[in-house]
Amino acid sequence: MEDFDPTERTAPASLLVVAAHPDDIEFCVSGTVMQWIERGTRVTYCIVTDGGAGGYDPALPRQAMADLRRAEQVHSAKLSGVADVRFLGYPDSFVEASVELRRDLCRVIREVRPQRAIIPSPEINWARVADLHPDHRAVGDACLRAIYPEARNPFAHASLLKDEGLEPWTVHELWLMTGPTPNQYVDVTSVFDRKVEALRIHTSQTAHFDDLAGLLRTWLGEHATAGGLPPGRMAEAFQIVHID
Repeated sequence: MEDFDPTERTAPASLLVVAAHPDDIEFCVSGTVMQWIERGTRVTYCIVTDGGAGGYDPALPRQAMADLRRAEQVHSAKLSGVADVRFLGYPDSFVEASVELRRDLCRVIREVRPQRAIIPSPEINWARVADLHPDHRAVGDACLRAIYPEARNPFAHASLLKDEGLEPWTVHELWLMTGPTPNQYVDVTSVFDRKVEALRIHTSQTAHFDDLAGLLRTWLGEHATAGGLPPGRMAEAFQIVHID
């Protein structure tokens, strides 16, 4: 494997993006991912829940909603250039940072062996609490514990090594999304239209928005301003955490 400098801000060779629900990635980080893919990054998406509690149609059975959201995510990921999409199938709205979830995340980490991971922040962002689902924080907590120290520890979830042959793996760097203290802003203006298109594929979650592009433009514009970018630019926000 090539050497990896964890202070490098350019595209990593391999990236794992973990999200609680289908559409979280498209809302929060897909513009950044698209640009890294253009520079050669190999990307895997891991969606923790089945998305069955989402949507706005009470007549639609929950399993049908889960199936629909899975299909939407696969289609949207393909538009962004991501073919490897994994679903853990946990019930939507009931996620806990359980031993089982941490083991499943460790499995994905050891299989994918990413240099960098994007995960939800486990912290509450009180400035945008209405936008934060408890599943996001639970997944962030589980991811953080899976990445450090469990995925790198051969004695944690020992069956992964003993029975599945999955060697320990160290993720060098985390990029947290939706957290309260971002310290990195990525200009996504050049891929904004593609980001909106990828999000619109999640029809079950976005069809009710009168102006989805306008909503994103406002939100990403606020990030760009916070990051000191020129007027008219749009950005996605992250908190970067180094792991030695």
